[in-house]
Formats: sequence, C-alpha cells, structure tokens
Amino acid sequence: MDKYEQVIEMAKRRGFLWNSFELYGGTAGFYDYGPLGSTLKRRIEQIWRETYVVQEGYMEIEAPTVGIEEVFIASGHVGGFSDPLCECKNCGEAFRADHLVDKIVAVADTLSDKELDKVIRENNVRCPECEGELGETYEFNLMFKTQIGPGSGRQGYMRPETAQGMFVDFLRLARFYRDKLPFGATQIGKSYRNEISPRQGVIRLREFTQAEAEIFIDPNDKKHTNFSRFADTLVNLYSDEAQDRGIVDKMSLAEAVEKGIIAHEFLAYQIGLTNHFLQRVGIVADKLRFRQHKKDEMAHYAIDCWDAEIETDRFGWVEVVGIADRTDYDLKAHAAVSKTELSIYREYSEPKMVTQFVVKPNMGKLGPLFKGKAKDIAEALKAMSVEELEKDNIKVTVDGEELIVPKEIVEFAEETVKISGENIIPHVIEPSYGIDRIFYSTMEHAFEEEMVAGKDDTEEEEARIVMRLKKEVAPVQVAVLPLLTREELITPAKNVEIQIKQKGLLVSYDDSGTIGRRYRRNDEIGTPYSITIDYDTLEDNTVTIRDRDSMKQVRAPIEGIADLLYEMIYIGRDFESAGKAL
Repeated sequence: MDKYEQVIEMAKRRGFLWNSFELYGGTAGFYDYGPLGSTLKRRIEQIWRETYVVQEGYMEIEAPTVGIEEVFIASGHVGGFSDPLCECKNCGEAFRADHLVDKIVAVADTLSDKELDKVIRENNVRCPECEGELGETYEFNLMFKTQIGPGSGRQGYMRPETAQGMFVDFLRLARFYRDKLPFGATQIGKSYRNEISPRQGVIRLREFTQAEAEIFIDPNDKKHTNFSRFADTLVNLYSDEAQDRGIVDKMSLAEAVEKGIIAHEFLAYQIGLTNHFLQRVGIVADKLRFRQHKKDEMAHYAIDCWDAEIETDRFGWVEVVGIADRTDYDLKAHAAVSKTELSIYREYSEPKMVTQFVVKPNMGKLGPLFKGKAKDIAEALKAMSVEELEKDNIKVTVDGEELIVPKEIVEFAEETVKISGENIIPHVIEPSYGIDRIFYSTMEHAFEEEMVAGKDDTEEEEARIVMRLKKEVAPVQVAVLPLLTREELITPAKNVEIQIKQKGLLVSYDDSGTIGRRYRRNDEIGTPYSITIDYDTLEDNTVTIRDRDSMKQVRAPIEGIADLLYEMIYIGRDFESAGKAL
C-alpha cells in the first residue's frame, strides 16, 4: 500500500473524504467531504481569506456558478476550452489522448489531434482497460452545459473557473475602489469541468473548489510597494531555462527579478505570498517548487506564468496554484463582446497639450440613416485611419454586416487639445488556487506512520499513525478525555470542554475505550492537544495536557486552560511552558 492509499484509507475511515453517491455505486470525479474533511478544508480557506482579504485588502465577492453563454464566448471557453479525447473501439472507455502518450513524448499536451493519433499508431498504444484499438482523437469541450429558463430559454454553462465573475464586475469593483490602482477582488467557490477520465482521486475532480484573486494593476508600473517583504525569501524556482538543465534553482525573489527570470516585482510578490501561504497550511518546503511555463506552453494572453507544484507520493509533482500576468486580455475580450469600455481614468499630475486625430461623425444624419446601428457605426469610424476615411465609400463592419457610410457625414482632423488624464486598461495578475489539491497535499505531507511503545505503556512496540497537521489547520484542535467514564470525572471534563469551546476552539469530547486508544485516535486525525481529567484533578484542580507530536505531557491548572491552549495553537507558545513536565 503506497502513501496515497494509506492517506485515502484513513481519510475514509475517519470522516475526511468519502466517495460521492456511494449508495448508488458512485461515479468518478466527485468526492464528499466528511465532518473532519469539511472542517480542515474550511480552515485552509479561512487562512487563504486572512492572507488575501485581510492582509492584502482584496475584498471578496460571490458571483453565480452558472454563467450566460456570452461570458464564456468572451473568455474563450466556448471556442477553445477542450481536451483531446479518444475512445476505445472495443469497450467504449474514453481517455485523454495526451495522457496516453505523455510517457512517450515530452510535450504531449502541445500536440495537435492528428499528431497525437500519429504517436498512438506508431507506438501501438492500446486501451488501458481492455487492450482494444483506440479511435481517432477529437476535441471535447469540458464545460457543463445547462439551460437557463424553461422552453428555448437561454444557453448557460456551469462556470469552469471563478475568475470571470470578477472580470464581468470590473466596473463595479473599480468604482468600489475609487478607481485607484492597484486593487483586487477575490472569490472562493465551486467550479465545474467535465473531465474526460478523472482517475486521480481529489487531484482531478469534475466539481472542485477554487480560490482566486484578480489583481488589477497599472500596466506601466509593475513594482510592488511591499516587495521588500519577500525580496530575500529563498524559493525553489524551476524556470524555463532551469527545466532545460533539469535542475531547480534556489534563489531569492529579488535576484530572480533582477536577472529577468521573473518578469516583474508584482508577479514575484505573488510567488512569495503563495510560498508563504502553502507552507503556513502545512506543505513541506523541500516538496514545493515554482515551475515557469515554457514558451511553447505559455498562454497567448500571458507574458509570464508560474505554477506552484507540490511533490506527492503517487502523482509526482502536482500543480496546485497558477500565478500569471494575464496582461489586459480579459478586460479587452469582455469589452469587445459586451461593447462596453472596461478601463480606468487616470488623471495626470499636470495637464498635457496633445495633438490627436479626431473623428466626428454627424450623428444627426447618421442616426436617421442607420437607426439602432448608428452608435456602433460611430465607434467603428472613430477607430479608422485617415486613409480609410478619405475613400469615397467608407466601409464599416458591424455585427458581421458590411455597411457603406457617406463620406460627407464624417469629419476628421488633427487637433491640439489640453487633456487632464487618460483611460487605461489595467493588466491583471492572477493567483489561482486549487483548494482540493492543497487539501490532499496537506494531508499527505502531514501523514506519518512510526513505531512507538504500545498502548497503556506496554512493552511491545506498535505502529502509530499521526497526522502532523499545523495546529491552526487541524480540524479538531483539542480533545477532552476523562480518564474513566465515572460521574466524578465526567462532570469536570464537561466543564473544561465548555470553557475551551467558549474560546472558539473546536473540541472533541471522547470517553470511549482506554486512554491509550483515545490518544491514538486523536493522533490519527491530527488533534494537536489532548486534555486528560483524572483523580488528581479532583484534588488539585489540574489536568494533563498531551502534545500530539512529541507525546510529552505537562500538568497545568484548569483555570486559564482555554487561554493557554489558544496561545499554543495560534500565537506559537511553547508546549514546555504550558505546565510542569511529567
């Protein structure tokens, strides 16, 4: 049993993860988060909110998970959000064609459908399920379609990412932030992708949780005012050039910017922030790297993009965060489809005298001549050159229709005018987090099996499974354990439980089985501290606090116990200072 199987087996047994629809046989690509899993996931999300909303000041919005078709036409998802699919001619199973050949060619995800078919034929790649012959590759759009409203209704899609809601709300957000750059918005929520063959547990899901920030910045100023916070931070950078060498470079973010490895400070700052967040929730530093997209895989809208990748036992390096400078692509795309200018007015410190080419369509004549299309025609005319406007027949295209505008109703000239500012289209820096992948990676990195003395201090050693989760991430933070199920111990134990709950800590009360077995149960789910109430408690009003990682114990007074635990979990107080060592 490899580590993945150990983690998933424990996760199912202890209420972290369950296969969805298990009662009906289940289906791939869906998981339910049980009581402990849901709590662990929320803690990760809350730390993300603290990082981006509280500390960075990027306020959170909530947009619908269903979007109208126009949104995804603008974003490019309707026309280009697909994966190469091929099906077995024998058993009918569907597979991602690039995944079938990724061990044969180095850049399978960059090959065309015909190129993939050629590799499959030349290498006699067969169906992984039945060894049958594979059919031809074709593109499969990953969005879930839905109909908005009854009857013919309106075409809609389940959103494949949370980002588009923030782009569509750009003008509202700009007004909220008083048109001052940089500003950002965040969103945590469900996204949906109809994956062809999700066979990697929670690593590849059809319904998953994203946490994204869209940070709008001045395209002419990509320095970060707080870059010094992470300038000296050493990170594992797997740049385009380093990938050619096959070596990960460990360097400071300031050095990476200075050498031009990372495009600019704002992007480097986001890499530093991502590095900080992932280690805070429990990702091991040596198993975390930032891989730069190579030139042949860089999205057409990005000038630089880095993936935070986490090393896992079964799946190798897994992308969990994408950090990209998306330039002004998204705002321009939505402006073109919505026919609404998406820009910010930036006032100059002093007015400028500027000579500019001005086109003045005569709207009094244009309106009666072209009716409802007059406004769109006027905008098209303003974008034309002198050469185009000097022709006898001025041709414009509106909504795919070519129209002729009489030359005499369009005036144009160069004018020198005083301007106080300009409209600029911000660039977008986007850190996009896959919460489910981070959730699994956090569990795997925390999971450990070790040999320890047997329960109840017997001499024979036994295996102890312990989840060394970060204290602020652990779903259960404190376990309250009466030594025996007797009324004289249960009453003070319940009082201790109430006191700790009032401090806002999540407490588990457990009086089932021997104290050794209860310790082991709590070690397995990652509970940092266990409080034992025994007969000494009745004499001196003290309790035993046991540390999960070291299994050491101290004796501390009940009075102030909740404050003490809070300080150890959230403020970093040392366990040894909590009481008298036993």
